[in-house]
Order: sequence, then structure tokens, then C-alpha cells
Amino acid sequence: MAKRGWRDLDESDIKVRPGRRNSRPRSKQRPAHADALVGMVVAVDRGRWTCAINGDPNHQVVAMRARELGRTPVVVGDRVRLVGDTSGKPDTLARIVGVDERTSVLRRTADDNDPYERIVVANAEQLVIVSSLADPPPRPGFIDRCLIAAYSGGLTPVLCLTKADLADPDEWTAGYADFDMTVLTTRPDAEPEELREVLSGRVSALVGHSGVGKSSLVNRLVPVAQRATAEVSEVGKGRHTSTSAVAMSLPDSAGGWVVDTPGIRSFGLAHVTVNDLVNSFEELAEAAEECPPNCGHLGAPEDPDCYLDEFVAAEGRREQLASLRRLLRSRAGRDE
Repeated sequence: MAKRGWRDLDESDIKVRPGRRNSRPRSKQRPAHADALVGMVVAVDRGRWTCAINGDPNHQVVAMRARELGRTPVVVGDRVRLVGDTSGKPDTLARIVGVDERTSVLRRTADDNDPYERIVVANAEQLVIVSSLADPPPRPGFIDRCLIAAYSGGLTPVLCLTKADLADPDEWTAGYADFDMTVLTTRPDAEPEELREVLSGRVSALVGHSGVGKSSLVNRLVPVAQRATAEVSEVGKGRHTSTSAVAMSLPDSAGGWVVDTPGIRSFGLAHVTVNDLVNSFEELAEAAEECPPNCGHLGAPEDPDCYLDEFVAAEGRREQLASLRRLLRSRAGRDE
């Protein structure tokens, strides 16, 4: 092929790659997704979210998180907006394009020094703290910590004492009588009717140590759940049988949902400040304003002039103050 001279060239022979400064910028405008459907996240598994459309347990879809959401966390209980194939048919996939503002959040950390905050469930109305009366024995420190997590996260606490056939519950029900919450008991040889009534029509999260009978309760409340159960070991500790949070609809409950959370051995409160702890007890928080500056509210000998001692002597609420101080000492590393 003969070599062409410059006189034989025209503009079609010149290839110019435009610079980035002269190129047309990408639009940052995103679709409004006005036709998006609203769903509730009921399960999360390896980057896929199962969502109940309009809270209907019979219309569930599997979805992925849209690219524009980035790393926006999406957890069980979140109300999300969905587009794409929302038929729910096998091998279909929708997209989550938005997450609504949360009305409540249950958070915890691995321990009180762990900076990483874990969101257990969102938008739950109630936190049902499940504790067995025996085998394994109840742990009041764990119950107190769950109460603080509920108060600080905007959930209404409910204390459910299981295995009432093995021990007398009166001591424990009396111990939390000063708290503004429902305390109820269950037995393995009777239907949990009282608990079922408390859960009806609400979104409730169940939390408790492994071995306290939480999964067994869920199986009785939702017979189709078939959550795994296990015996308590000889050292009084249960094995983890629930490995991820899952929301299940309650039959004949006017839209009620129960969220079974994984069994945990510790409930860290690194995300809750000392003021949060005090403010969780409304009556004590108001009285604490009368305390001297820098009062730690621990009482004598650490804080001999703490006004809370004078307040409970006149107004009561001794159990609440005892719980508050247990938590404050735990955060300070003075109690196990």
C-alpha cells in the first residue's frame, strides 16, 4: 500500500479523543422511583434482602441494594422502597432504591469497649426480653442492659420469664414491679396466651441468652417457623441455635410480627453514654439534675452527696436506682 502524503489527508483521517474537561459531565440526577412499592425487610442473607410487600407475609420478594444507596445499612425491620420485578416469582430480583427513616433502633456492641455498633433490628415497637427462671438461671445484669437498650432505642420493653415450672417467678416479678413494663411468665406445658396477646398487632423483637427457650417460644407462636432448638449444656449455657435475625408474621394477629434474634452471651452498651443511662429512667433523670457537679450517681462511697439517695428515700423507685447503679458500675469496670 502506497504511503499517503499529507496533501492526501482530510478531516476524516484525524482521530481526536476529547479531554475530560471538554466531555459532557454525567448527570447526578437520579430517578424519582414514583412507582416504587413499600416493603418490610424480613430476612437478610449474603447481600440479598427478603421483603414483605406492604407488610403482606404472602407477598415476599428477594431484592438487592441499588448502587445509588452505596453502603447504606439495611436491616431486618427496615421499611424500604422497591422497584423492578416485585412479583415474588422464583428466580426474580427486585431492587431496594430507598430506606425510610427509622422509628426505633435496637443496637448493641460486643462489649462496653467495642466501638463497632451493631443494629439488631429496626422499627420494632417492643423488645421482649426472654429470661429463664432456671436452667440456665436468670442474669439480672443482662436484663438491665436490655432495658437500657430498649429505652435508648425507642422500644417498649416486655420481660418474659420462661420455665416457670422449674422455679417460683414471684421474686423476679416483684423485683421489676417498679418498672413501667409488662412482666409475664410462660411454661412449656401451657400455651403462651398472655404473651401472644401482648405481641398481637405489633412488631416485636425477642432477645435473650442461648438456652432460655426463645426459639421454642417462637415455634409455639409461629408453628411454621421451625426454629432450631438445643439442650442446655452441663455448665448452664445454651448453644446458639438462631444464627440470624428473622421476622415472622403471627397467625391471626392483625399484622403482628415477631423478630427472632440470634442468642447472645453479652450485650455491650458502648454506644450508650452515661447521660443516656440516667435519662432512660425518667423520674431519676429529673431528680439527678439536683446532684452536685460531676456526680457519677454511684452513691457512697464514690458519690456520698448524690441526690438520688434522698429522692428514692422519699419517693421510692429503689429498684430502678439499683438497676441504674449496676449499669453505671459495669460501664466503669467495677462490676463484672
